[in-house]
Amino acid sequence: MKSLILQSNNPYLNLATEDFLLHKLNEDFLVISINDPSVIVGKHQVTNREVNTSFTDRMNIPVIRRISGGGAVYHDHGNLNFAFIRQSEKGKQVDFPYYIKPVTDFLGSLGINALFSGKNDITVNGLKISGNAEHVFRERVLHHGTLLYEASMENMRNALKKENGNYSSRGVESNRTSVTNLKGMGNVPDTIGNLASCMMDYFCSTIGDIQPFTPDEKEVEAIRSIAETKYMTWEWNYGYGPPYTFTTGFLTSGKNYRCRFMVKDGIIWESEITGSEEIAAAGKKLIGCRHMHSDILNVFRSENITLTDDDIYNFL
Repeated sequence: MKSLILQSNNPYLNLATEDFLLHKLNEDFLVISINDPSVIVGKHQVTNREVNTSFTDRMNIPVIRRISGGGAVYHDHGNLNFAFIRQSEKGKQVDFPYYIKPVTDFLGSLGINALFSGKNDITVNGLKISGNAEHVFRERVLHHGTLLYEASMENMRNALKKENGNYSSRGVESNRTSVTNLKGMGNVPDTIGNLASCMMDYFCSTIGDIQPFTPDEKEVEAIRSIAETKYMTWEWNYGYGPPYTFTTGFLTSGKNYRCRFMVKDGIIWESEITGSEEIAAAGKKLIGCRHMHSDILNVFRSENITLTDDDIYNFL
């Protein structure tokens, strides 16, 4: 097995690195990373259903889709990410207990009684400190997860939507649950960087035969290309998700509005808005637009609809 502690905090590059190691190389890898503030949604999720885009837009927090399933998570410099990429026997690639056990054992070495909980979580005293997800590619598997060390709980609450009944879709919904940070527990190191080093040292001593790996220039360029052509694109992060129907009603400026969109590949294909003759007509011009704040805003501005920028987020 080869190991990397990624020096980049760029979530686009870090997700692209995992993608590259899984699909383009044949060795086993252990990867540890820390991302800049970002929201990472699962492969089969409706991004707008999971993310509070009024907050992420205002705070310039990128929203990125990963290649594994599961729910949306908030990352920042207080969140440690780990990934195992391994060859595995066909039909036995998906094995959450197998990959989570070394992590709970590591936490146990720090005096923390961490438990595998539910389908893919790690909990301490009943509170979630880690979510995990997997992706299978032929006879290789990517298992990656998080460790909440000192993440901003306020930003996490603001960036992720609560249960949203406005969306009807077969897309995967996030499992909302109570969470906590590891800092201050047991013998957890005093910085997240020290936690990353401690985790790598533990795996090297217990898993054995782990050699450091540094991508060469050609591999770095390939990773950068994956980031630019996939993880930084609207088509992947928003358009890839499953089709859905969005319905809502809200009161603003003394008027009641109701809206229904049918969205496929991130594009509005059916649109019906009531509240005034003007907005009903403008709503029809949303057909063919992306279900994004900027697109809706531009159409409404061109049609002299006087809703504010904040009002537009009601249509998401």
